[in-house]
Order: sequence, then structure tokens, then C-alpha cells
Amino acid sequence: MKPLISVIMPCYNAESHLKTSINNVLSQTYPNVELIVIDDGSTDSSVSILEEFGSDITIILQENAGPGPARNRGIEKSSGEFIAFLDADDYWELHCLQALYDALSNTDAGLSYCGWQNVGGPPNRCQPYIPPDYENENKVESFLKAASLWPIHAALVRSENIKSIGNFDEQWATCMDYDLWLRLSTKWPIIRVEQVLAYYRHHDGGQITSTQWRQARNVLLVKEYFIANNPELVSHLSKEKISEFTDGAFLKRGYDAYWKRDLVSAQKIFRISLQRKGGKLKDLKYLIPALLPERLYFKLIEFMDGSSK
Repeated sequence: MKPLISVIMPCYNAESHLKTSINNVLSQTYPNVELIVIDDGSTDSSVSILEEFGSDITIILQENAGPGPARNRGIEKSSGEFIAFLDADDYWELHCLQALYDALSNTDAGLSYCGWQNVGGPPNRCQPYIPPDYENENKVESFLKAASLWPIHAALVRSENIKSIGNFDEQWATCMDYDLWLRLSTKWPIIRVEQVLAYYRHHDGGQITSTQWRQARNVLLVKEYFIANNPELVSHLSKEKISEFTDGAFLKRGYDAYWKRDLVSAQKIFRISLQRKGGKLKDLKYLIPALLPERLYFKLIEFMDGSSK
């Protein structure tokens, strides 16, 4: 019998894709999988859909607490030697778990990770992607350069390792997976599987409901938290390099949002950068206008766009 893989699936109002995602797990070619679904206080028909699967899945019901606590509940309930995570609207190639397990078995690595592809978004954001081979002499530096490493469902982890470092840190509302990968991957070797095996359903709420600034801020905070708590791992990096990986990368996210005209995120990031004194003199012509009230800021950018035509 192959070792058991526990798949942890948080679920919150996921009726649209829930059945598809569950069937995707149950159809994996890897022969020994348990699926634990944690319903995080859904108000739609998610629970009824879960109950249709009977004993094929394990269901945990909880009041709404967010994906971090939900995943931790699943980890505590799991029995597998290995753990994978799949959100209730995403999916894998049917041989995904088998490929990740084959790479990880008979090694001392803590996790294996693979390529992924966004689905349902603009074509330029839905190209298949194979991440770098991070297991190199500059692994810590490579990790801190990144805004994220791989989606949460593009990895297979040894259960004993994830439990030994305290599972997900629930202080993070987002980017909890980035924090987890930083802590895991700097303690144990990791292995890349050069295949696109994981698919992420793209959701775009548009400019008014944009939360990209919050994601960018949390990436910054996760990096700073990791640096502060692991001085021995970053002692070889200069202050300039650390600033480049933290404030510099954060400001770059602001510019990315600005040029895409995600002005909600751009304004928030520029304001935070000003407060942190993260920009340089040349950045001030973009940062200072962000101090305007939101409506005036939007009108200013709209005027500038019009005058440049």
C-alpha cells in the first residue's frame, strides 16, 4: 500500500465548482488519498453538496474563521504521511499527486512543487508557468525576491514537517501559504516537478473591489517577519539587498497596479510607501498625488490619461 496522502480542502460558499473539485481529488491516479473538506460557515448549498459524497470524504463544519484556521483544522484531522491543499474551486491534472509523490519519495526533501496555469482570466495572465528550481545556493535570496512561490495547491508536503513548524500562522489573513513555504523550504530541501499539474480559477473583482494592495502589503509583512525571525539565514544579505526585496518589491507592485490602472491598489501602495519612506526622489511624482482623496486621485489620473492622447 502506498503511503496515505491527505488532501485538505477549505470550502466557503463554493457551490459553483465544489463538486468538480471533489471529483478531481477522488479521481487522482494516486491510489491512497483521503479528502478532508472543512466548510467554513457556508451560506449557500455547499454543505448539501458535501453530504452527497457520503463516506468518500471527511466533512468538518465550523463557523466562518477564514482559510488559515480551516486548513489547520484539516491538518489536525489528517492521518496522511503527506499533505496537499486544494481550494474548492481549483483542480489538478489527474496524475498530479502521483507525480509530486514520485519526486518526493525516497528523498530527504520536505516538499515537491510543480508548475501551474490560471484559468478563466485574460489570455496574458493564463499562460502555463513552470517556476524556477529554487533549490540552489541562493535559495533564501530567491525566495525573498518573489511575491509568491507557487499556488497553495501546487505542492505536496511531508506531514511531520508541516506539523513540526506549527502549521499555518493564523496571524496572516492572506499570504499564509507564502509564509509557510518560506519556513518549510528554508529548513528542508525542496524538489521541482517540471510539469504544469495545478490549475487555478482566476477571479477578478475589478478595480473598485481590488484587493491587490492588501496582498502586496501582506507579502511585505511576511518577508519582514521572516527576516526578523531568521537573522542567521539573511546575515549574508546587505541592508540594500533586504530593502530591495522588501520596500523595493512592494513599490514595484504599486507601479504594476498603476500602469494597469488598478488605481485602488496603486493609491494604497503609494501611500504606504510614502509612510515607510520606501521610494526615491524620482518616485515622488507618482507617490505624492496618492495623498489626494480617492475621488480626486482618480479624476487626476483620468485627466492625465486624456491629456496624453
